[in-house]
Amino acid sequence: MSKEVKEKPRYAVVAAVQLPNVSDIEFESSLAELRDLAKTLGFEISASFTQKRGSFDAGAYLGSGKREEIRAFVDSEPAPGSFEPSRHAAADADAGRIEAILVDHEISPSQARNLEKEVGCEVMDRTMVILEIFHRHASSRAARAQVEIARLGYMAPRLREMAKLAGPQGRQRSGTGGRGAGESHTEMDRRKIRDRIAELQQEIDAMDVERKTQRARRQERQGLATVALVGYTNAGKSTLMRALTGSDVLVENKLFATLDTTVRALQPESRPRVLISDTVGFIKNLPHGLVASFTSTLEEALDAALLLHVIDASDPGGERQRDVTEKVLAEIGAGEVPRLRVFNKIDNLEPRGDAAAQAARTAELRAVHPDCIVMSARRADDVAQLREAIIGFFRQDQVEAEIFLPWSAQQQRGQIFASCEVLNERADEAGATLRVRGERATVQTLAEQFTPPA
Repeated sequence: MSKEVKEKPRYAVVAAVQLPNVSDIEFESSLAELRDLAKTLGFEISASFTQKRGSFDAGAYLGSGKREEIRAFVDSEPAPGSFEPSRHAAADADAGRIEAILVDHEISPSQARNLEKEVGCEVMDRTMVILEIFHRHASSRAARAQVEIARLGYMAPRLREMAKLAGPQGRQRSGTGGRGAGESHTEMDRRKIRDRIAELQQEIDAMDVERKTQRARRQERQGLATVALVGYTNAGKSTLMRALTGSDVLVENKLFATLDTTVRALQPESRPRVLISDTVGFIKNLPHGLVASFTSTLEEALDAALLLHVIDASDPGGERQRDVTEKVLAEIGAGEVPRLRVFNKIDNLEPRGDAAAQAARTAELRAVHPDCIVMSARRADDVAQLREAIIGFFRQDQVEAEIFLPWSAQQQRGQIFASCEVLNERADEAGATLRVRGERATVQTLAEQFTPPA
């Protein structure tokens, strides 16, 4: 009888420098976000090390005193009650051993190398943490290629520092005996990275053309209205997607649980038929390489007729998260796409279940954002309200008309019902008169084809 193998816990510490222009609230929010990212990556955080400085240390990011403090912590044996990992089984010799220090900024290759040497364990900056999460979670061919490009772009300038850590062997040249005019190992690696990036970009370009062609054909054939869910990671987009479409999409309380775009039809189906897509979540200081390489993953937002900007109503940092999302949308060229702000998770507001607190927060949000929807994706009435708002958006430019369909042309009924909403129908000896609502061009074409008798 096989026994389930439980994954061994991994431990890390987080470290950050608070600059003078960063408020305490913003600093703590960013640090909490890094802890959540660490959780997604599989780490348990044992401790946090912070300091206030006028600028980052040019050599190793943190000041010398803070580096010594972290080194002492990493070298120390876990003592009962000292920090979180001490509760784990003492039989494990590595229980509580710190494997990495996670830095809440993107730091230079030399800063990472020097810090790693001083603290005695691997150093991962914020960008590397995010890239590693994306690498583990991407499942589609396109997402995997995009993540690999971003990771290669991140690693290229760091090869020199990695070679220094490796010693003389990392700097040998490919000439006879490691000497001569040949390429160094670092130069060879950089050339391989450039070639691999070019190869991956060609694959992505080919996939982009194919995907755009398929989308255009689908929309032309079915006359679909498109909606994209956008917003900060962990704002509840996947839960909302599930509620609106009845689909079995992944819902997990982790940052970046969703990386690949999922497209489903709004349920119950409406006229016009609406397709909803769930996109990758945004985050503060999203690496520029990912913004560039994930344009095709976020293209559902670019091509959508309506964006549902989902914001966590229970998060004190919700407004900052809203600003981050707006900034990223502008960067990818989706800044002008119409949007509906949806403040989700109102039921997560503390104290939980307090109707008065929820009402006060709802009034506060609507005072600032009059056209917003405040809701919980777990409440059916709230989801129904959002569904009506989505349908209402697509119906605002629709027109109504009467179409006469003689009995000899009843085979055309399918075309009418597929492209329009039939509001009512009456019949006489000559045929059926249908009152329809739909896109202006579609209704006009049908009206010209089937004219009611005088």
